[in-house]
Order: sequence, then C-alpha cells, then structure tokens
Amino acid sequence: MEYDSFQLVLAPDSLKGRRILITGASSGIGAASAQLMASLGAQLLLIGRNSERLQEVSQLLNGNSHLAITCDLSVPDALYALIKSLPELWFPLSGAFHSAGIERIKPARLTKTSDLHELMASSADPAFSLARAVASKGLFSDGASIVFMSSVSALCGTPGLSAYAATKGAIEAMSRNLAVELAPRSIRVNTLVSGAIESPMHARLTQSLNQDALEDYRSRHPLGFGSANDVAQLAGFLLSDGGRWITGSSLVIDGGYSAL
Repeated sequence: MEYDSFQLVLAPDSLKGRRILITGASSGIGAASAQLMASLGAQLLLIGRNSERLQEVSQLLNGNSHLAITCDLSVPDALYALIKSLPELWFPLSGAFHSAGIERIKPARLTKTSDLHELMASSADPAFSLARAVASKGLFSDGASIVFMSSVSALCGTPGLSAYAATKGAIEAMSRNLAVELAPRSIRVNTLVSGAIESPMHARLTQSLNQDALEDYRSRHPLGFGSANDVAQLAGFLLSDGGRWITGSSLVIDGGYSAL
C-alpha cells in the first residue's frame, strides 16, 4: 500500500504534547493526516475499519506512543463507547479529526432509504457520537479543537450525490451549533469542505468514468484534483494554536470548484 509523501509546512512542534483522535485513519485523508500530525509532535489515537491497513499506517508514524484501534463506527454509539473505554492516561484528549465516511453515487430515483441510512451511519452518526464525547466531562480538554470532514457537494449541486450531500450538510449544521454550545469551554469546532481528492475513495468514485468524463470532472477544479496532504495540512492548522480564533466555520478547500 502506498502513501503520499508530504512537505512539512507547519512548525514541527505545533502539536507537541497533544493527544488527537483521527477516524478513517487507515487510508486516504485520515492516513495522510496521521503521518502529518505525528510529525508535528502529536500522540495519536487512530481509528479505522481495516486493521491491516491501520497497522501499516501506525508503523509509518514518528514516535511510538500511538494507539491504533479497529472499530466499526456505523454501530450506534460505538465511537462514544470507544472513547469512554480508553486508558486513563489518554484523558483529556486535545482534539479530533473525523474523516471517516463512505461514498455513494446514485440518482435520486434509484436511492433507497437504506442507502441514506448507510451513508449517515458511516459519517454523520459517528460525528454526533464524537460530539457527545466532546461535550461530556473530562474526555476532552477545554480549548480542544474538533475538525469534521465535509464535501463541496453540500454547497454545489451535483447529479447523483443527493444522499451523500445530505450527510455532509447534516455534519455542517451540527458543527455550527456545536461550536456555539462548546464556546464557553473554548472548544473550537469546524468543518473542511473538500473538493475531489485523489485517494482510494476518489478512485472508486471515478472508476466508471471514461477518460473524457474524467478530464471534464478534473477541469471543474481550476487547480486540478487535490491530494490527501492538502487537506491534512489544513486540518493540522485547525488543530494547532494557529486556528485558535476559528470556530463554527466551513473552510472550503476545493481547488476552485465552488468558484466556477
């Protein structure tokens, strides 16, 4: 399995001493973020569905105090229960990056309620499970930073993505309200609104496109498709003190897609 290399943009000690949870850490944006944040000094709790890939990512990280846990986040309240069961030395956590989710392209006429439920269970439901943990006493520190992955599909209409976009819209709405609720504890909550990122998920989404269709899709991103590390850098910034006055925001990182 190959992972992208990255260039360190943030200060190498900008996350030193912080304990950060990352979901979806076994591939794509989650894996890239794990590598970056470990290089910035963070102690990481890696959560993913694929234990083999999760261990591969864990072995690439700087430091040896990280913890990798295989978990199916689609099980109701699984993430909350996992956090509650952590060894005492992990508390309080300093931040979290929820990047887990699945893809689904289907026109509305073919989309069943079960499709929507599966999308919500993989992304929006664990996002709220995480929110519950953040709001609970003693699990996350005052001043913590929480980052949720969203998608430009929640802003710009795209055929076949109605159900997928609904899950991301739910996360964004939750994030804004959670930011206000947790502000008295100086806990920041933000979302990253991403365009097309070259990743295993992106490969699955585009595998049915012919070359002309793929180039047309690429052309809708004035800067071309992004990389997982582009998103990881922004997530790292928000989790650091550099983002200390940013909360309740949806930061667009889409290569210009939403500008067209």
